[in-house]
Amino acid sequence: MSDVALQHPAADPRQRNIICVASGKGGVGKTFLSIALAQALARQGKHVLLFDGDLGLANIDVQLGLMAERDLGGVISGRLSLADAITRYETGGFDVIAGRSGSGSLATLSRSQLDGLRDGLKLLAARYDHVILDLAAGVDEPVRLLAEIAGTLLVVTTDEPTALTDAYAFMKLTAAPVRHADCRILVNLAASPEDGERTYQKLRKTAANFLKFDPKLAGVVRRDERVRDSVRHQMSHLARHPTSESAGDVEAIARGVTGAA
Repeated sequence: MSDVALQHPAADPRQRNIICVASGKGGVGKTFLSIALAQALARQGKHVLLFDGDLGLANIDVQLGLMAERDLGGVISGRLSLADAITRYETGGFDVIAGRSGSGSLATLSRSQLDGLRDGLKLLAARYDHVILDLAAGVDEPVRLLAEIAGTLLVVTTDEPTALTDAYAFMKLTAAPVRHADCRILVNLAASPEDGERTYQKLRKTAANFLKFDPKLAGVVRRDERVRDSVRHQMSHLARHPTSESAGDVEAIARGVTGAA
C-alpha cells in the first residue's frame, strides 16, 4: 500500500472534516446512519465521501445496491490508491469507497499498513468537504487507530443495556483517554425524542462519573419501519423516504455537525 500516503501528514492526527461513525457493538444501525448522514450532507451541497471501514463485514455497497468494480481490498493489496477505489453513488450525490466483505478484518493488517491507510485517508479528505468513516463495531486497536483521525466522533447507541455498555466501553478506550474534543452520542431506534434524550442522559452521566468525560448529544433518530424498507430495496433512506421522521432526524444531525442548525 505504498501509494496510499504521498506525504507525511501533520502531527495532529485529527482531521477536522472527517466524521467517524462508531459503536461498541453491531446491530445499532451504524451503517444505515453513515449512509443517511452522507446523503444529508450532500443535500446541503457538500462534497462528501463515504468510506466503509469495516473490511471484513463490509456492506455499504450492498445496502446501496452498488456494484463497485474497485474497493478497499485493492488498496490494502497495493494494487490501487484510495482515489482509484472511489465509486460514485449518483442517487445520493456522494462518493463511496467500498470495503470487501469476507476479505478479513482490519485486525489482520500490519501497523505500517494501518498507518498508511490513515495517512492516505487524511490526504484524500482534503479533496472533500466531509468524509464519513463507517467504522467496524467493537474496540479493537485498528478501530481505535482510525477513530483517532476523526474531527468529530459519533458514537451510536440504542436504549438496550448491551448497546449502552458497549458504547461506554468504546468511549472509555477511544475518546476519553485523549479527551476527544468533539465526541457526540447518537441515539438510534428511539421510541420518541424524549426517550432518546433519556438514553443519552444515562450514558452521559456514566461517562461523567467514571471517565470524567462529558460527551455531547449529536441527536436522536426515531424508530421507523420505513428504514427496513429502504434496506430491502437497497437504497439510501433519504432517497427512498425523504419526508419520513427518521430522515428528518438525520438531516437535523447533519446540520448540527456542520453548524448549519
